[in-house]
Amino acid sequence: MPASLLIAGASLLFAVMGLCVKLASAEYSAGEIVFYRSLVGLVLIGALLRARGVGVRTPVPAMHFWRCLCGVGALCLWFFAIGGLPLATAMTMNYMSSVWMALFLLGGAVLMGSARVDGRLVAAVLAGFCGVALILRPTADPQQLWHGLAGLGSGMLSALAYLQVTALGRAGEPETRVVFYFSLGGVLAGGAIVLATGGFGGHSAKGLGLLLAIGTCAAAAQLMMTRAYAIGSALANATLQYLGIVFAVLFGVFIFGDPLSLPTLGGIALIVGAGITATLIGARAKVPASRVES
Repeated sequence: MPASLLIAGASLLFAVMGLCVKLASAEYSAGEIVFYRSLVGLVLIGALLRARGVGVRTPVPAMHFWRCLCGVGALCLWFFAIGGLPLATAMTMNYMSSVWMALFLLGGAVLMGSARVDGRLVAAVLAGFCGVALILRPTADPQQLWHGLAGLGSGMLSALAYLQVTALGRAGEPETRVVFYFSLGGVLAGGAIVLATGGFGGHSAKGLGLLLAIGTCAAAAQLMMTRAYAIGSALANATLQYLGIVFAVLFGVFIFGDPLSLPTLGGIALIVGAGITATLIGARAKVPASRVES
């Protein structure tokens, strides 16, 4: 399956996950949600590893450590932001990861003096973010300052994590093993946060259902995203991830009856246009071959 379709599917599942996280935050802390989300993913991915005969032993443990550190940190900050901000605002801040990524790659190109980043692709990323801002027009009151800063931090750490996922794919790591270690890191970090802040609370049937949905959607989306970043262009994938905001808008229209304004329609047009542009540019670019077990 091409990277563009994988990213579109992952964006849909991540949008569903974000909705469930917002609902679950009424019953659980951010640390608890991270723990249970990761625990479900760990069980599912562990079973998939066993079925495929893929071992957990890795020749690049340091790369997995840094990927987990950035990825789990981003996840904790994002779930904290979702609990204290409107879902649209929290998602917008997290989707700034693409802009951070473009800046990181441009800065690396300048420092190395050899690597080049296609300016048209950077422009597509920025255009996509303009579309996100046009759709959501996010605002936060002063009382939500810490949640807003957490959202911005989650976007920056997500950008670093995505770049490390690309590096792991180039190193030949199967996406199942990458997601396994990420889930393991989430279990350890989430559990430590919960124990340090008062321990685990009780459950309701609704809460358990939301936690299961969060973990299942996240595990499937993580696999699709990891595969896409392993075989595709990092910036092209980053642009296409803006589709997650489109899905969130559609959820609002068809589930909650939110109206579609002209600015929203304009933002959707910008995002779709940026996604198409990034896909065309990424398809023409020469991407180094990598061995990724599917």
